[in-house]
Amino acid sequence: MISVQAWPDMHPKLTGRERWANHELPPIVHGTVICVEVEHLPRPTARNVKTLWLWRSGPGQADLDLVWRAYLRRFHIEHTFRYVKGAIGWTTPAVCTPEQADRWTWLTIAAYTQLRLARPVVAEHRLPWERPCEPHQLTPARTHCGFPLLRTAFGTPAHPPKSDEPGPGRPKGTREPPRTRHPAIRKTP
Repeated sequence: MISVQAWPDMHPKLTGRERWANHELPPIVHGTVICVEVEHLPRPTARNVKTLWLWRSGPGQADLDLVWRAYLRRFHIEHTFRYVKGAIGWTTPAVCTPEQADRWTWLTIAAYTQLRLARPVVAEHRLPWERPCEPHQLTPARTHCGFPLLRTAFGTPAHPPKSDEPGPGRPKGTREPPRTRHPAIRKTP
C-alpha cells in the first residue's frame, strides 16, 4: 500500500544572498511538499523502506499520483540519455552551428528509435553472465549487439565503400581558409 500526503503553499527559506544581492528581499517561491510512504516493497529486500520526500512548484494543483510516478520514471530517462551519449555518439561530433547540432540530435533520436523498433526481430546475443529475456524486453544495448546480423539480412541501400587508398589530395599551392567559428551561446541566470 502506498500513501501520499501533500502540504501546499509551502516555501523554502532562501539563504544564498549572492544571487539576490540586488534585491531587497529574496523572492518567495511557493510549492507543494509531497511525502510518499510505501508499506512494503514488491520484492523482499534487506534495505529499510524509506520515505520519499518531493518538492513540486508551478501553477495549478498538483496531481499527486502523477508526480511521484513521474519521479520514479527519471531512472529510465537518465539511462536513455546516458546510452544515447555513450553508445550512439550524441556528444561525439564537433558541430559548428546550432542547426548542425539540431540535425545530429534528430539523427541520434532516429537511431535510438530504430533500436527500440528492432527489438522483436533481432536475435538475442547475450553475454554468458546475462540472463535471457523476452524479445519485447530487450534493452537498446542488447538490441544493438544483434543489430549487425539484422542489417546483413536486410541489406543496405548504400553504395559499396570507396577504396582504402589515399586520394590525390589538393593541388599544390592551394590553401583552404580556416573554418568559421561561432561563439558558444551562454544563458545568464
